[in-house]
Amino acid sequence: MKETRMVRGLMVLVLLVFAVSAHAGEVYKLGFSGAITGPTSDAGNPLSKGIEDWFKYVNDTKMLGDDKIECTIRDDQYKTDVTKRNFEEYLDEGIVFYLNYSTGSTLGLKMDFEEEMMPTVPSSYHEGNLVNSNYIFIPVATYSENMVALAEYVTKNHKGGTPKVALFIHPSAFGRGPVDDTKKAVAAGLDMDIVEVVEHGKDLDNSAMLKRLMSKGVQYVICHTVQSPVATMLKDAMRLNVNAKSFGEEGKLTFLGAHYTGGADLIALAGDAAEGFLWTCSYNLTTEDNEKSKKQLELAKKYGRDDKAANSHNYAAGILQAQIPTEAILRAKKAGLEVNPENLTKMLNDMANGFDSFATVGPVTYSKDDHVGVDVVNIYKADGGVFKAINSIESEYMKKLRAGM
Repeated sequence: MKETRMVRGLMVLVLLVFAVSAHAGEVYKLGFSGAITGPTSDAGNPLSKGIEDWFKYVNDTKMLGDDKIECTIRDDQYKTDVTKRNFEEYLDEGIVFYLNYSTGSTLGLKMDFEEEMMPTVPSSYHEGNLVNSNYIFIPVATYSENMVALAEYVTKNHKGGTPKVALFIHPSAFGRGPVDDTKKAVAAGLDMDIVEVVEHGKDLDNSAMLKRLMSKGVQYVICHTVQSPVATMLKDAMRLNVNAKSFGEEGKLTFLGAHYTGGADLIALAGDAAEGFLWTCSYNLTTEDNEKSKKQLELAKKYGRDDKAANSHNYAAGILQAQIPTEAILRAKKAGLEVNPENLTKMLNDMANGFDSFATVGPVTYSKDDHVGVDVVNIYKADGGVFKAINSIESEYMKKLRAGM
């Protein structure tokens, strides 16, 4: 009798295990590799937190029903060889979608993404990521779109002939990428004179450079780098009293910058010297105090983030980077398709009717011929210690360049 009861008990236990498993749902594995520490960690750290928090939110709110997303997050310290190793290990673990970080590693692993047919969303918005690529989906307007949009803004608002402009860029593929597109826009008819392209080093004093630009009649400096060298330059310009108090002020320099040059981090580094700085970004800022920003702050509070992370546009960038595969998974499930790399790529390629993200200033759309999610950029101006939106634009010349003029 005891043996019979034991057998029955074991059978009941097995049935219970099967019943629990049947209702446990699927687990979809993703991976992110990024610079949580090391160079550019000022962007990579809050970005990784945005990714982590969004996937926690998806699972905690049962957005996918009984299914869950398991995203492994690893630090690569901005080293491409480490990124490649992380990606290969993620493949062994059976990921269905991959999130990458840097420009260098995205370009370096582009052929790997093709060979593995792995849909990938990078934190890099480099235009070159799109060349000969079928599996890279850029979240927002590319660096080139930001730079050319700033150039268009200068030409439309400058008074008195052709504006003279200097480009202040990061000494890397990330920095150099948009320069060629800006020059192509000028060659295609954008009325602007690019007087000099400056690849900054680790200089603690830009006085000589600023004086040289002034001697050449430069009135506008368009920056494409990260916040710290811009902050140094702005403080030097303020000390030399060459920073414009109004747009295009004659005999002064008006400073503008693309995506990674601005935000709350720039103001923290540059202080009053940041006043008047014009900055393009596709992310909605919490300083806008709208419904979208409230949702970002609520997410950060839910998962215990400090004010610096909660208000960072890089935190918003991480949220969007995680929302894109989430949306693809939701659409695949709705269509009754297996959640795998092939079908998630298909969902993104068919996302002309996009989705609205509380992290961005415009809708996220993709198609087979368009792998840039958000085309709109806001122009923000540093005013009273915060960035405030003053305009919303799309780059007309980048559309022409992509269409082959």
